[in-house]
Amino acid sequence: MPVNADKPHLWKSDIAKSVDYYNNWFIKFAPATYKDTRQKTIKDVQVAFELTNYLTDVTPKILMQNPSILPILRMATAPPIARDRLIGLAQVSPNLVKKIELHNRIPPRMGKDDLNNELNRIIKIITKLIDSEILTWLADKKTPDEKEMYRAASIIADRHCGAISDPIIRNAQERRQLSKIEKWLRKEKYTLVKSGMGIKFNEMVSGTFAFRLNVPVLLNYGAKRIHIPVDIAIKTHSSQQDDLPIFIEAKSAGDFTNTNKRRKEEATKINQLKETYGEKVIFILFLNGYFDSGYLGYEAAEGIDWIWEHRIQDFKKIGI
Repeated sequence: MPVNADKPHLWKSDIAKSVDYYNNWFIKFAPATYKDTRQKTIKDVQVAFELTNYLTDVTPKILMQNPSILPILRMATAPPIARDRLIGLAQVSPNLVKKIELHNRIPPRMGKDDLNNELNRIIKIITKLIDSEILTWLADKKTPDEKEMYRAASIIADRHCGAISDPIIRNAQERRQLSKIEKWLRKEKYTLVKSGMGIKFNEMVSGTFAFRLNVPVLLNYGAKRIHIPVDIAIKTHSSQQDDLPIFIEAKSAGDFTNTNKRRKEEATKINQLKETYGEKVIFILFLNGYFDSGYLGYEAAEGIDWIWEHRIQDFKKIGI
């Protein structure tokens, strides 16, 4: 029996409580989360300064050995350059830039000459647009003192954190949600199966749970096999060995707009799971924040149920 998907008369009240819950967390903890990330980013910028002789010696070799500095270099220009804008300005392969920034590595199959050519194009654009107003030592061709370096690193770190502020908050929220679920499960005498132990979802035993499992699904009538990530898999105390675990996806949102953009992701995931494992699949969302009736109605129509974080005890209604 559904927990919330079949109770639209409760949605309005729960939406209001969920928004309040999120806002209270944001006001109390988001500034500290942002501040911690900013301090780490300042140190990352200072490392990039040291690697590049304070941005006076940026070379393809340095980028190949330290790909993580590219986002920092983008924020050291005037104006700061977005990732896609850099790709367009330098006229380089999107795959190259995205591999560097999203996976922190150079595409392994890219030829050496092509790689050097494209990295030089990137460096040329960054050098041309470098922000000499904050990197004050460049015009004078001198080594910056500690105060100059820290000031510049702070500005670049602020730009970088501003550009990724939503992911910073979203990642902190997800960690907090998973931690809250773990605490609740442990109270109910569940045992965590730690990552790295090689456990598969269909090998879990009753009374256990696991984070970040990859579940294989079949596409195109079995012609293709892929793995989809699941935030939490829970094998209930009452389950039999052949029973599937309950799959939980943690979701938080700080505004109503993005949730409606992302709602198809969950629908695709449950459809892939059911096509592979049948209607016995139980896939539940754990929601906190801005999820309006349009989002909830869409998910309910796709056969997806949810549990609100502000009412976590509803896990008991699905046998957990």
